[in-house]
Amino acid sequence: MTDTPDPDIERSSEHLWRLIDERGDAGADRDEIDRRIWARFGETRAVMFTDLAGFSRRVVEFGILHFLQIIREQHRLLAPIVTAHGGILVKSEADSFLVLFRTTSAAMTCARAMMAACDQANVGRRDEDAILLCVGIGHGRVLLIGDHDVYGAEVNAASKLGEDTARVGEILLTAAAAAALAAEPGAAP
Repeated sequence: MTDTPDPDIERSSEHLWRLIDERGDAGADRDEIDRRIWARFGETRAVMFTDLAGFSRRVVEFGILHFLQIIREQHRLLAPIVTAHGGILVKSEADSFLVLFRTTSAAMTCARAMMAACDQANVGRRDEDAILLCVGIGHGRVLLIGDHDVYGAEVNAASKLGEDTARVGEILLTAAAAAALAAEPGAAP
């Protein structure tokens, strides 16, 4: 047998929750446990959160089945773009995507391609059938749990920008994402 830990187990949610439980024990050395958690799960990533504008209003107006159709069309249209730009689609919940990228410039390039694809797909469509995309992008240290979950302040910030702040067709960046983008060689704002 080898002493090399299995990366799938080392980065599993089960392992994270064991460490979190250990952290909560009386007398636990939280600083040491935090160091172990960040060493195993911590990565610096660009985080993209997308949302479709007007979910609640459109469901009331046109019914859930109509909106499920739009969600499905969004997924078929945008998921391949995410993959083509090196993104990892961590979650797709209802009308939102949570996507990770190695760089903020890759996230921006992907977001622009997604917006262009929505614009093209919306040509000639009725207003109620339009795919109305909003995007928030963050950048920073996150806890990456395999390829199925991610936690961190920039995840929360990107979510708020994509869901609550961005309007149709907008790509909003956190201050950290804007700084990371400006620091990347050859990256276009």
